[in-house]
Amino acid sequence: MSNWTSRPICAFDLETTGRDPLSARIVTACVVTVDGDRPRMRNWMLDPGVEIPAGASAVHGISTAHAREYGRNYADGYREIREALSDAWAAGHAVVAFNAAYDLTVMDAEGRRLGLPPLDVGGLVLDPYVIDREVDRGRRGKRTLGALCEHYGVDLGAAHQAQADALAAAELARLLPQRFPHLADLDDMMARQTTWHAERQRDLVDYLRREGRDASDVDGRWPIRTAA
Repeated sequence: MSNWTSRPICAFDLETTGRDPLSARIVTACVVTVDGDRPRMRNWMLDPGVEIPAGASAVHGISTAHAREYGRNYADGYREIREALSDAWAAGHAVVAFNAAYDLTVMDAEGRRLGLPPLDVGGLVLDPYVIDREVDRGRRGKRTLGALCEHYGVDLGAAHQAQADALAAAELARLLPQRFPHLADLDDMMARQTTWHAERQRDLVDYLRREGRDASDVDGRWPIRTAA
């Protein structure tokens, strides 16, 4: 059995100001270390320094006024989140993020905006979104975190709260190799997920074009997108 399934997990989630990971700013974040019986959780609320659109606030519940009053200094909080991820990779943990190409792209883009080097993905990333789309291609329906939790019997709790989403992603990462045992025998999960994501995104582009719909925002890069 490949040893990636037994690695300690560092689950990670961001709630942000928008859907575009190349321009979104962080509002809340959670990093959960799952190594033993009791998860260790770190949470952040940051002042993004810009207005939080009403649509984003409706998703995660944080208004501009609330973030300004209670949020941490943005650059300081960002560096702490980035350090937590780097420390997890250095410790040999698998960093789990649902739809990692969003969260890690935000981390990379915001670091660049703050004058830091590109984000160094220094170890294993596990993305339940990418893995599920590969191992159960024929299943119809949505592939959101909420949909996957319902399908696999995972308690999501307060959806779109960074801590709840991170914990759910961690549980999915442990559950998927149990539900699909052949996953445990696969090696080089980074390369495999990169390929799987690119293939599924190409399929999506083909589908959208057949339907006469715009496919210009579909991106096949994983786990980090960069500006063209």
